[in-house]
Amino acid sequence: MRLLHNGTVLVSDLEVASSFAKRSKGLLGRASLPESQGLWIKRCNSIHTWFMRFAIDAIFVDSSLHVVHVYRNLPPWRVTLPRLKATSVIEVAAGTLPQTLNPGDQLYVET
Repeated sequence: MRLLHNGTVLVSDLEVASSFAKRSKGLLGRASLPESQGLWIKRCNSIHTWFMRFAIDAIFVDSSLHVVHVYRNLPPWRVTLPRLKATSVIEVAAGTLPQTLNPGDQLYVET
């Protein structure tokens, strides 16, 4: 799957974590996250980066894929506040999100 914003591909290889096991593991155990990859964690409105080895950017979205909140360069050993309107989170490599991505923006997923 691919993640798009304003016709631009943000992530060309989007992995989905919808099961309890995949959501619990997330990006833990990985040494890094390539710029082309991302993880879409469904049924989630808060994340942590405990035990992670690298920083990430995180996009909190609602059920229609409207951006609710964006965290840029979230370092290891942090916890985000719950974003009550968010229904899922998309995690990508730190520094890969365009500065033009803001709350209210519409994202699209292509299969």
